[in-house]
Amino acid sequence: MHPHIQTLLKCIGLEEKEQLQRYSLDQQHTLKQLKAEGLALHPIIITRKSFGYADYPEISFRLSFPPEANMFKDGAAIECFIAGEEAVKGVLLNLDGKIGELRLFIPDFPDWIEDDGVGIKLAPDTRATSIMKKVLQELEHNKPLYKLFEQLHGTQSAVPQAALSESLKVTTLSFRNQNLNDSQQQAIAAITQNEQITIIHGPPGTGKTTTLIEAIVQLVKAGEKVLVSAPSNTAVDNIAKGLIQQGVKLLRVGNTSKVDETIFAHTPEGRLTNSRQQKEIKALKIRAEEFRKMALKYKRSFGKAEREQRNLLFKEVKNIRTEIKKLQIYNEEKLFQEAEVIAGTPIGLYDATINQLHFNTIIIDEAGQCIEPLAWCIFPLADNIVLAGDHWQLPPTVLSNEAANMGFNESILERAIIKTNNVFLLNTQYRMRQAIAGFSSNYFYNSLLLTAEHLYNTGVHLTFIDTAGSGYNEEHGPDGTSLQNEGELRIIQKIIETESLNPLTTAFISPYSGQVAAAKEMLPKQLRLSTIDSFQGQEKEIIIVSLVRSNDDGDIGFLKDYRRMNVAITRAKEQLFVIGDSATIGADVFYNSFLTYIEKHGTYRTVWEFEM
Repeated sequence: MHPHIQTLLKCIGLEEKEQLQRYSLDQQHTLKQLKAEGLALHPIIITRKSFGYADYPEISFRLSFPPEANMFKDGAAIECFIAGEEAVKGVLLNLDGKIGELRLFIPDFPDWIEDDGVGIKLAPDTRATSIMKKVLQELEHNKPLYKLFEQLHGTQSAVPQAALSESLKVTTLSFRNQNLNDSQQQAIAAITQNEQITIIHGPPGTGKTTTLIEAIVQLVKAGEKVLVSAPSNTAVDNIAKGLIQQGVKLLRVGNTSKVDETIFAHTPEGRLTNSRQQKEIKALKIRAEEFRKMALKYKRSFGKAEREQRNLLFKEVKNIRTEIKKLQIYNEEKLFQEAEVIAGTPIGLYDATINQLHFNTIIIDEAGQCIEPLAWCIFPLADNIVLAGDHWQLPPTVLSNEAANMGFNESILERAIIKTNNVFLLNTQYRMRQAIAGFSSNYFYNSLLLTAEHLYNTGVHLTFIDTAGSGYNEEHGPDGTSLQNEGELRIIQKIIETESLNPLTTAFISPYSGQVAAAKEMLPKQLRLSTIDSFQGQEKEIIIVSLVRSNDDGDIGFLKDYRRMNVAITRAKEQLFVIGDSATIGADVFYNSFLTYIEKHGTYRTVWEFEM
């Protein structure tokens, strides 16, 4: 077995072990700790119960608090729990602010589901890890794919792009979107000219989604069948909406939520609504419901005979559910045949069992957030691979430090970009003012990232507020797990006041969840508050970044991952305020160059101006 396959398998094992330890609710891991680490949401308020796809119980819920829910990604494996009862496994369908939906993997709702004190916590995703292990163990049997694996893990690096002289045939394409720039047109031409692997490098604000949608439209026009994937349901839905608007025959598979009606209409369940098959399924669901009601007559305290009767009735429910699934699979096969594009997360596509169909191209968006084994789950499904994303933003989340040290948090994009010649940079950003984009362009993108003309500077768009010497030191929050800096928050209160910032168009972000928690107590309620990690992929007119670190040792912790800072400073459209201690961060080469850039292209202010 290839040594790197062995390494990846070992990393998956370490990650599984870490998940099991980290997510367990026991004497060592109290509910308070899990909540503090962002691994549990408690309590949740149940707002609606229903039986959804394949007759699984589904719950809509809301939270009475704004969660720090970076880890609660849609599609995450969860457990629903209450003290003194056995937890129930499920999946988080979505979480948007304080509103969410989940699906439970049991025949019926637990008796205690509407009692006070119900919560949800993350659970090990054993389904995903077992699929990844299986795929890696079988990789060597697929000769063309194994050759690609060897290429990506070989010693030879790619030829620098400047050395590639072959020009792409852009003129042969008739673009539906007339507003594409040259770099976007080049990228689309590259995708349609079908190399085995093509990389679209899209820094923040460069129109990556727009480019991918046009490329898919072109592939479909040429008669291709296309797969679209991304590690998160949100990213999949983002492209799916654009393709639906373009009139593409799209089928969205996987753990989709019914919240978005436009997308629901293009899921297998949505497509079957009002069909003859759906009427059959409905009749089966009614039967299942009758058996369930009979079973529920036997409440919590009952004897052996009642328990056996209840079990038999639930067995009937299970049999009916199997029948419903068979019907759905039969109907889905027809839908798969008809679709021009099938979209889903890697596990969603793998579970759809579409390997009997032929796909010309698979496009993976947000590939910089996709761990390598997930990508190999779906690479076998198509002849050509397109990876789109930005490896200079945050990498995939990995819990096990040991696995991360072995390279498990290196995304498929990061791995492929150094081994592939076919890399196309989208080189013009349309999000932020030139001064805001300039530092990232210089530091991360070799000064190749240009700003659209209408975003050239018209005033001061970049401000650093220096707390050096003020005594505003970092400290551990009440939970002891994350850092806070109350002094920085007091200055931010004054900035919002003196600059007359509109809370509705402003977001506060920080690397530390402890600072975000403290900000909820001190800053205006209408202000969007988030960790940098949770805010990736989003934008606001005005962004305030609180760096928190202030100590005598120049210790900057995980600010050392400069990609986190790249995400932070590329969220603002009009104005970016960064508050931090230059004496603490300035010893670091990266932050020192950032401070130098601000002195030249922005405004450098000290905390003393706000203390008067």
